[in-house]
Amino acid sequence: MKREVSVKEVVDNYLDRISKNNSFYNAFITVFDSDFIHEQVEKAQVMINNGNFTPLVGIPVAIKDNINVKGYPTTCASKILSNYISPYNATVIERLYSAGAIIVGKTNLDEFAMGSTNENSFFGVVKNPLDPERVAGGSSGGSAVAVASEMVPLSLGSDTGGSIRLPAAFCGIYGLKPTYGVVSRYGLVAYASSLDQIGPFSRSVEDMALIMQVIAGYDPYDSTSARDFVPNFLDQSFNLRLSFSDFRGIRVGFPRKIVEDPAVDEIIRNSVKELIGILDREGASVFEIDFPYLEYSIPSYYIIATSEASSNLARYDGVRYGYRDFEATDVRDMMKTSRGEGFGIEVKRRILVGTFCLSSGYYDAYYKRALQVRNIIKRDFEDIFRRVDFIVMPTSPSLPWKIGERITDPIQMYLSDIYTVAVNLAGLPSINIPYHTSYFPVGIQLISNYFQEDKLMTLAYLIDQINR
Repeated sequence: MKREVSVKEVVDNYLDRISKNNSFYNAFITVFDSDFIHEQVEKAQVMINNGNFTPLVGIPVAIKDNINVKGYPTTCASKILSNYISPYNATVIERLYSAGAIIVGKTNLDEFAMGSTNENSFFGVVKNPLDPERVAGGSSGGSAVAVASEMVPLSLGSDTGGSIRLPAAFCGIYGLKPTYGVVSRYGLVAYASSLDQIGPFSRSVEDMALIMQVIAGYDPYDSTSARDFVPNFLDQSFNLRLSFSDFRGIRVGFPRKIVEDPAVDEIIRNSVKELIGILDREGASVFEIDFPYLEYSIPSYYIIATSEASSNLARYDGVRYGYRDFEATDVRDMMKTSRGEGFGIEVKRRILVGTFCLSSGYYDAYYKRALQVRNIIKRDFEDIFRRVDFIVMPTSPSLPWKIGERITDPIQMYLSDIYTVAVNLAGLPSINIPYHTSYFPVGIQLISNYFQEDKLMTLAYLIDQINR
């Protein structure tokens, strides 16, 4: 027997799950107070009663805690911002409110989005719901876990070098990194401005289309926002609008060198090969492709990202806002100790690397060369997309490892991003899809040309239909 449920019933159900599960998984840093949530619920119910249906009306959403929500903390999982209250809403938050979505809280992350495991948080490690002894992935681990553990149906994260796709892969859900400029960055605390992009997590492609329809589109407050992009992901009934109905005629490229690399876990290699075989049998045209400069993506990315971080994080000095050492004897000492005590080890490491790369005598040798490599990687992708429509490859070379296993080895941690950072350097869209195996869901990455999120979601949906 079916019956209609109220927005309050839906939201209370999810809040109950958060209350029961968050103390264990540590996915949320802040759960909003009941009065504020009640205001949102009443507004959404009025919209429904008046027949004002939108894709997300009455749907609970969680927000990564580096995206500003007015009147609530935006900590970036850092001591230095642990007492900061945002005075304004990010554009994506305004759009969610306008659509009647219910924003329930802010999720945990690696400090300032710098990490691949969500172990670099001032508020503690996030546990993977598939295996609590393993990392959840990062930096948007809290947003991924909130969805994977069914504490919310949808969440937002940010992706600078894989920070949506990697935790989505590790937690067995969908995660989309949109084309750079498709979703406004206004109100996102900057890590590396030329690489950062807000994107969603979901348990289905259909749900992902719902939230993308709401948050995507031009924003005059973001100078990098794509002016001509108009989201068109849904039909009139709010169902996923398919760009094509089957695999026939679709051109898919796969990098054999990566797919057969012994450094990639065997279960991941076999899963990608199996999917490629299925696509071939279903009528897709499958081609071998090569990334001649992929090996340079990690050093190029970490030079650019840390350099931009060094500049962006210079504003956190204890003078204007954030943590301050009140026992300092002068301004210089106060700034030094506030930053020294306020930032964690990984953030300090990246600031120091970035400052070195931008310093006199090293700028040309490191930062300038990294920008040149970035342009070469972009041209690589341009050449590939003249021959294929999509690229299929692993999201990560390995399944999630045990908590604490790699935290003391930054190089090994950085290499976990080896298959994701090139997409950010090029500004392309990419989606992680969970490929189900008998042991552990494997994250497989689909990449398309610019502004083709609709085609990416269509391909992900069709793959899901044959992988259930």
